[in-house]
Amino acid sequence: MDTCDRIAGVRRPRGRVGSMYSRTMPLRIAISGGSLGGLFAGVLLHAAGHDVTIYERSTHGLEGRGAGLVGQREIFAILREIGCEHVAQIGIVARERIFLDRGGRIIERHETPQTQISWDRLFHAFRERIPAGRYIQGREILAASETGDAVRATFADGTSVEVDLVIGADGVGSAVRQAVVGPDPAPAYAGYAAWRGLFPEGDLPADAAALLLERFAFFDMQGSHILGYLVAGPDGSTEPGRRRYNWVWYRKAPAADGSLAAALTDEAGHRHDYSLPPGGMSAAAREILARDAGALLPAAFAAAVQAETKPFVQAVFDYTAPTMATRRIVLLGDAAFVVRPHTAMGVSKAAGDARSLRTHLAGSSDLASALAAYDAERRSFGLDIAERGRRLGAPLE
Repeated sequence: MDTCDRIAGVRRPRGRVGSMYSRTMPLRIAISGGSLGGLFAGVLLHAAGHDVTIYERSTHGLEGRGAGLVGQREIFAILREIGCEHVAQIGIVARERIFLDRGGRIIERHETPQTQISWDRLFHAFRERIPAGRYIQGREILAASETGDAVRATFADGTSVEVDLVIGADGVGSAVRQAVVGPDPAPAYAGYAAWRGLFPEGDLPADAAALLLERFAFFDMQGSHILGYLVAGPDGSTEPGRRRYNWVWYRKAPAADGSLAAALTDEAGHRHDYSLPPGGMSAAAREILARDAGALLPAAFAAAVQAETKPFVQAVFDYTAPTMATRRIVLLGDAAFVVRPHTAMGVSKAAGDARSLRTHLAGSSDLASALAAYDAERRSFGLDIAERGRRLGAPLE
């Protein structure tokens, strides 16, 4: 059984997903980026009859890295297409939202239950639908260039492959982006970053667990904001005791005074461009973070921050592509629009992009026309989400 069958407890027929979208002239497609955006596009386009290969730069795989995500219409729709809609119905339910004051008292509460879908279950549901040998790790596409009736994708080792279409689903630091938009400015730093933790729920001290678990919890202060909630375990488990606690602490980190550089510098002294991975933070930086938490946060949140042995950092950026496509190269997800995490729309946006791209490719025998139609539809949506994110994040700038 695959992931969807194991979750549902049944074995269902493995028909040709999305066969109504097949083309008479299949395309050779290279996708740069093997996270959810690349997988969404890869599964739908493979099901439509195209010759698809996904190239992921990570050599260790992406399993276990995701936390939880909010179910949105586009996520339900794309899961429905592959027969896995129930993946979006299984998760961790936060029964209410609470807001704390500095002393840790609940000053506001709302009975608004919300389910956090398991990122890992979503990832596996799509990863398992990519044929063997068509998801290649340790291969990073650094450039793409059109050559008449084809496009050449060049890898970090200098080798290349010639295909009909390259899809850039390679995230905030997209290498494919320049081939579409030219020497466009890099994503603009918003002035603040998210320090994050994700650890087994059993590591949370009892007093903090009694207040924080089973709820969405928030604490606001001037120029800063922290939230926390339960998510599934790295294996997708939703059983108490096997889940994880996820916290996100937004804090100012000005670039001008070196705060951003310090936040993104790992223990070996290497400066990362957009994020610092788990395990990268130096012991000294982690000690400062724990001390700041004790001085600034309610006791329960301070305990949650201090319980994380491998905090990581994600700087917040803005980017809106002036165009999402050329004749044979197209952008998808964060490669086209980097939206702030407060929107909770990043994965949903990528799913919508993938579905739109599949539909437009099926609806036109001319590749350039199909990509132009995709650009016209999805760019306006991306602009709207990006603007919403800037409004939500403005108090933290």
